[in-house]
Amino acid sequence: MKEITCKLLVIGAGPGGYVCAIRAGQLGVDTVIVEMAKPGGTCLNIGCIPSKAIIHAADDFAKTVAMAAGKNAMGIKADNPAIDLAKTMAWKDGITVRLTLGVAGLLKKAGVKIVVGRAKFRDGKTVAVETETGEQVIRAENVVIATGSAPVELPMLPFGEKVVSSTGALSLTEVPARLAVVGAGYIGLELGLAFAKLGSKVTIVEALDRILPLYDTQLTQPVARRLAALGVEVLLGTKVKGLSSNGEALLAETGSGEEKRIAADKILVTVGRKPVTEGWGREELELDMDGRFLRIDEQCRTSMRGIYAVGDVTGEPMLAHRAMAQGEMVAEIVSGKRRSWDKRAIPAVCFTDPEIVSVGMSPDEARAAGREIKIGQFPFSANGRAMTLSAEEGFVRVVARADNHLVLGIQGVGAGISELSAAFSLAIEMGARLEDIAGTIHAHPTQSEAFAESALKALGHALHI
Repeated sequence: MKEITCKLLVIGAGPGGYVCAIRAGQLGVDTVIVEMAKPGGTCLNIGCIPSKAIIHAADDFAKTVAMAAGKNAMGIKADNPAIDLAKTMAWKDGITVRLTLGVAGLLKKAGVKIVVGRAKFRDGKTVAVETETGEQVIRAENVVIATGSAPVELPMLPFGEKVVSSTGALSLTEVPARLAVVGAGYIGLELGLAFAKLGSKVTIVEALDRILPLYDTQLTQPVARRLAALGVEVLLGTKVKGLSSNGEALLAETGSGEEKRIAADKILVTVGRKPVTEGWGREELELDMDGRFLRIDEQCRTSMRGIYAVGDVTGEPMLAHRAMAQGEMVAEIVSGKRRSWDKRAIPAVCFTDPEIVSVGMSPDEARAAGREIKIGQFPFSANGRAMTLSAEEGFVRVVARADNHLVLGIQGVGAGISELSAAFSLAIEMGARLEDIAGTIHAHPTQSEAFAESALKALGHALHI
């Protein structure tokens, strides 16, 4: 094939990579992007989007089941609800196809050349791509590594027919009667809750002594209550040992040494994700590492001139919106604009039931940093809109400096609270103080009123509690 030359080469068309390429194309930068699968990466194809589709379907099904059982306070009735998971999965797949085709269209619109295949560095400016029609050599002035991450596999539970990653769980065509989930982080709980609502008998096994260890206990308590209400068994302080000899059960051991035998038709392993730092020729480069991640500076530059890295391969938090922001910034830097990276306002959202949002510092983190703080918390049980949605579980919490009331962090737990994440992030990004939030008129009746009331509470004069 004829050699391709370009100003910018992006390796990986996940959220960080494709956003970088689109923005670069918009800015007139001659850009090529290489992807060995479909555009959109893990997020659009096998992660964020498909999981949220299944979570939504599970929520709707659970509500219908409750109606059929006469447990609906609004008087709505339904008869004989059933779930056709194969059809649900087909609906989910239709969404991902629309989005990936949309990304491909946006890349084309921006003038980006797409090369399908596996990229491997020859040197810092040259990449060889294995395509269906042979090897394609690409030479670029600048390269962005956006290779993403992959599920962590446990040696004693290798992925196969019975043991699946989140990818496998999102491809099931039948609801497993018994599902064991290894790991009580956000992926395990999101999918565990969804399958419990679809009818699985779910058991969650976690080596630590609490669920969702990245969030404080006050935020996770409503989720724990929901797990219990759905009949999900949660085994904390318990380590998995492997499969039973006949392969019908998951073997585990509690902190006290008690052996556990957990019957399971499927075992979902969600113990984290690892950056994809192998398989693309890293050994041909001189890249500094930060533990298992590629080391970058505040402009996503690696230790080699002209090579950038964005997204999961660069470290925590492994979030699609972080990758997108990094990718956009790098494209503008390559085009000649002045940009730098400030990650203070990256929201973390857990799509459990209820949902959790955290932006900025938690109370414990603020105290650990030596801050004197004010905390305001307002429950959804005192919010009219939450009542009309039958979603009174949870609260909004604001953390601010005691001296000047500068907002340091905002957290919340509740149904649909992910949709407030933008307001929370904007408040911190814009340097809001408690008075700014309290003085902003929030529409009534909405759940967002809890945000204003939490600020009022911190100031000492909440109106509705």
